Amino acid sequence: MVITLLAVPAACLLGYAALHDLAVRTVPNWLPAALLLVGICARLLDHDLLTGLGVAAVAFALLFGIWIAGAMGGGDVKLWAAAVLLVPPGWQAQFSLFVNVVLAGGVLALLYLALSLVVPRPRAAHQGSHLRRFMRVEQWRIGRRGPLPYACAIAAGAIAALLPHAHSNLG
Repeated sequence: MVITLLAVPAACLLGYAALHDLAVRTVPNWLPAALLLVGICARLLDHDLLTGLGVAAVAFALLFGIWIAGAMGGGDVKLWAAAVLLVPPGWQAQFSLFVNVVLAGGVLALLYLALSLVVPRPRAAHQGSHLRRFMRVEQWRIGRRGPLPYACAIAAGAIAALLPHAHSNLG
């Protein structure tokens, strides 16, 4: 039950990271750090902290290599590595997290690619609501094929990987 309760703040942090990345294409450093603390608590409660930290360290090293290659942002690397600690360190749970994030990232990429074909370039205007300004900025990003807000994919994949574990702890 306690692990299920940790899924709520983890999902909130992941959701906030996704929204922040969508709005400004960054993930603040405090978000992966807070997610890491939630993950450490979950692994302590499951009595598999050392294994979980080892898996998270390996994931970070692999993701760091992807960052070095320029294929992923640094905030996304930190967020994904912290999310690894949220799920149990077994092969099935970790593979589920990986597949969920990659599939969500693929859907996100296809969506942005499709939108780049149909979304018109925005007009230069600075008035309007925050939502209207956000939409104009997003039109501009899509039109120039800017970077994807990959924290959205990480959040979706991590939450999807957490759901079976939170549900199994309820019963």
